[in-house]
Amino acid sequence: MNMAPMVQCMGLTKTYGRKIALNQIYLNLERGRIIGLLGPNGSGKTTLIKIMNGLLRPTSGEVLINGQRPGVETKLRISYLPERTYLQPGMKVIELVQYFQDFYPDFRLDRAYDMLARLQIPPQERLKNLSKGTKEKVQLIMVMSRDADLYILDEPIAGVDPASRDYILNTIVSNYNRNGSILLSTHLISDVENVLDDVVFIKYGSIVLQAGAEQIRQNEHKSVDQFFREVFAC
Repeated sequence: MNMAPMVQCMGLTKTYGRKIALNQIYLNLERGRIIGLLGPNGSGKTTLIKIMNGLLRPTSGEVLINGQRPGVETKLRISYLPERTYLQPGMKVIELVQYFQDFYPDFRLDRAYDMLARLQIPPQERLKNLSKGTKEKVQLIMVMSRDADLYILDEPIAGVDPASRDYILNTIVSNYNRNGSILLSTHLISDVENVLDDVVFIKYGSIVLQAGAEQIRQNEHKSVDQFFREVFAC
């Protein structure tokens, strides 16, 4: 069994001309944890996520997923929810389920249909006929129906009405592979902090804090959200 951290970042740097998106990041993310990647918009969260997914190449340094550089092997073990939807509007929900089943060997058909039924989303409905919030739920269901090693969720509750946020967080917590890890990127900290084991604060492309959520509450005598606002003065 591989006992290396799920994710290792070593001197990870990404620049666009003179703009530094990520600055010398050193970071280990452990297995079996729900980790919040927390920072204001423009802090480097999505750049870091895209490098982990092999969608961007670092300028220098490297990232290892399960001990491997990003590539075909790691993509098979990562279940990724991007910030923006990529679903084809003409597809039916059932066609999307079949597509995921064909593409990912670890896709759990029973789990997908169970979650769709709980949300009363008809499998024969076309995506273009669903509301924006329901489309986002369908996309999340596809991502969470895999038995992945690493789930990377980029702002999974940003476009969802507050009443649905609890359901989505419960879906995430209830359906991930317990031997894997979840990296949840968000700026809506108060909504997610109760499900987080660990937090990583990122600001201007640099890691400013990595700690256990409970450790912050005990040491600082305040919520993660309150401490975040203090650190980022927002």
